[in-house]
Amino acid sequence: MHKSSTCNFMYGDLTDKNTIDKIKQTFDSYESNFYEVLLYTKNKTPIWLYMQIAPIRNENDKVVLFLCTFRDITLFKQPIDDESTRGWTKFARLTRALANNRNLVQQLTPLNKSEVSHKPSRLAEALQLGSDILPQYKQEAPKTPPHIILHYCTFKTTWDWIILILTFYTAIMVPYNVSFRTKQNNLAWLVVDSVVDVIFLIDIVLNFHTTFVGPAGEVISDAKLIRMNYLKTWFVIDLLSCLPYDIINAFENGDDGLSSLFSSLKVIRLLRLGRVARKLDHYLEYGAAVLVLLVCVFGLVAHWLACIWYSIGDHEVIDETTNTIKTDSWLYQLALSIGTPYRYNTSGNGRWEGGPNKDTLYISSLYFTMTSLTTIGFGNIAPTTDGEKIFSVAMMMVGCEYSVTTHCISNMHHI
Repeated sequence: MHKSSTCNFMYGDLTDKNTIDKIKQTFDSYESNFYEVLLYTKNKTPIWLYMQIAPIRNENDKVVLFLCTFRDITLFKQPIDDESTRGWTKFARLTRALANNRNLVQQLTPLNKSEVSHKPSRLAEALQLGSDILPQYKQEAPKTPPHIILHYCTFKTTWDWIILILTFYTAIMVPYNVSFRTKQNNLAWLVVDSVVDVIFLIDIVLNFHTTFVGPAGEVISDAKLIRMNYLKTWFVIDLLSCLPYDIINAFENGDDGLSSLFSSLKVIRLLRLGRVARKLDHYLEYGAAVLVLLVCVFGLVAHWLACIWYSIGDHEVIDETTNTIKTDSWLYQLALSIGTPYRYNTSGNGRWEGGPNKDTLYISSLYFTMTSLTTIGFGNIAPTTDGEKIFSVAMMMVGCEYSVTTHCISNMHHI
């Protein structure tokens, strides 16, 4: 690679040996630099070339190849043979040509040496959420209209991390609120969720003004193409995820009807995790990042299954037709074991009351799903009804599949 890039097959009588040595040294030291060199074409015609050398590094910061660009600057150089230099030695004519035309060549130079050797920090590269990170030899950003945002700029990168964190927040809180039927009567939580909805709405507006990478690898900055691309991809999901379901539920008095419908629609927000997976795919190159992502995914799946596990128990613990309690339900057994049994209120509304509080129920559900996914299963919380047993079998299958996938990914990184 080094020998072919030095173009030694184009050397001639007036090719400066010192310049050739410097070019070779630049390759050997993996540096960036530029040179003016006199080379010869196939028919022995001398031409002046402006040569730029830029090393290309991979994700491990190792140089894997060089980007060499050549520009013909013969027209800006003093002719080698003219009346005023007749009788001079070849080296003297070459020295005069270099001295007289140095300023003209500098005008052609788009970058100085410090700009060519500039390399973005590893932290900046790691924080990029898009899988289409710019290569290090990218010298300047493409020209975009004033109202269009580059998808890899600092502002968009920071904004993507904010959306990522809020997406994980919704992935945790939405299943919990739906399963445990928590009414958003707490003003503080209502304000927090409203702020999250507003941020998601702003994200929709920004996505209509953010560039994207086209199928050929080009950066698309045309406003019309950006809008069409976003409308065909993530717009519907993003719009449904930012609707203020919590505010609507706060003004809904009944547990059924419209309130239950909006509570169920909140689960649509979990579809935003598809965008998160797409943005985090390039982290699979790093072993430590893969380990952290696997732990986060495991915890998130266990949380979702805990919410479903509680919903099954809550649905089966009380028989609505006979208004009796099922003593074989795991919720009933848990209530007896911790000293908070269910009781029937005959003097009041005629409903079953008591039982563990919601914090205890969630912790117990998460404990059971964690032990089941890891195939430990201490047995102090166990499925008893048919519905609970079917769900437990499905959960164990998920745990086995996750273990096999984790093992395969680990072996791939070791290889």
